[in-house]
Amino acid sequence: MATAILIILDGLGVGGAPDAAAYGDLGSDTLGNMARQVGGLQVPNLASLGLGNLHPLPGVEPAPAPRAAYGRLQEISAGKDSTTGHWELMGLVTSVPFPTYPAGFPQEVLAEFTARTGYGVIGNKAASGTAIIAELGDEHLATGKLIVYTSADSVFQIAAHDKVCDLDELYRVCEIAREMLKPPHEVSRVIARPFTGEPGAYTRTAFRHDYSVDPPAGLLLPMLQQHGVEVSSIGKIYDLYNGAGIDHSHASRSNEEGMANLARLYAEGAEDRDRLLLLNLVDFDMLWGHRNDPEGMKKGLEEFDVWLGPFLDRLAPGDLLLMTADHGNDPTTPSTDHSREQVPLLAFWSGHPGGQELGVREGFMDMGATIAEYFGSPAPAKGRSFLSEMS
Repeated sequence: MATAILIILDGLGVGGAPDAAAYGDLGSDTLGNMARQVGGLQVPNLASLGLGNLHPLPGVEPAPAPRAAYGRLQEISAGKDSTTGHWELMGLVTSVPFPTYPAGFPQEVLAEFTARTGYGVIGNKAASGTAIIAELGDEHLATGKLIVYTSADSVFQIAAHDKVCDLDELYRVCEIAREMLKPPHEVSRVIARPFTGEPGAYTRTAFRHDYSVDPPAGLLLPMLQQHGVEVSSIGKIYDLYNGAGIDHSHASRSNEEGMANLARLYAEGAEDRDRLLLLNLVDFDMLWGHRNDPEGMKKGLEEFDVWLGPFLDRLAPGDLLLMTADHGNDPTTPSTDHSREQVPLLAFWSGHPGGQELGVREGFMDMGATIAEYFGSPAPAKGRSFLSEMS
């Protein structure tokens, strides 16, 4: 049976968004700026697929005969957050952006949060997660008040030390916040941010959990389910869709764990039905983009490339591997938040010749349209498949 795989290199944009200035991101180019700052990349497997053909990169020469089709996707939704990007990949265009709170949340929102949860609040500003727990961790431990903060994205983040809230309690509080935050304050995600450690040495744990809004009608994943395609996700993808259209979800706390889970799931095979495997590699965004760590991003991309080579060799003829991103997160700019960028498109169809230049696609939803055509499934209303261009 047929298998399609979609790998999201979280935050690995390639610059070039024509509306970047409107988002304060003029000049952002996650992959290109990172590669230039670290003195080049060593990614022979990605290079063989056409990474250097879709974006000039130090150390990555254009392949004379790329093994994959290659191009770029240009977001048309309003926003640059993870939910908006992932939804557009699966056919949903967000015309009204989720609300953001650069000056913090209104007092009436915090008052309702306290009334419903029983916890006071400190913080209430846009901040880096690691910075705010260093700043307010001591006060949090002393008072029992929760650290609530946001970012440039539409998020309501709740940080708590495991001595104040165990995971079950923190998750309970986040569920209350998710139910509470309705329009006009319906943020795209409520995020649990547990941390641990002693004063002066606080560290975030790997048990982050995202609570997203329900996607509206028209999402590809439920259509695939109804068509008999088994959908499995790895990492935070389940959270971003709030489970819509996903049969099986597998946790992943790191790129390494995510890649291992994908290799395992693929090897298990599918004897009686088609399947779509979705993987989000969160470290590019969470560890290196948000923390302005180009060296870490370089190392992570090169480690992914080492893993990718043997995985490509194991793909059965006819299986389809797609790689892209959901937004940018340039680690070389002063900002520690997402950036409005085009994202890479690499499409490897095992057993088929590659090398097709797919150009700049108007809308991430071309990815969903292609997956739908691959499985012969009904497609979302928006999106133009590039599968025929690869034949």
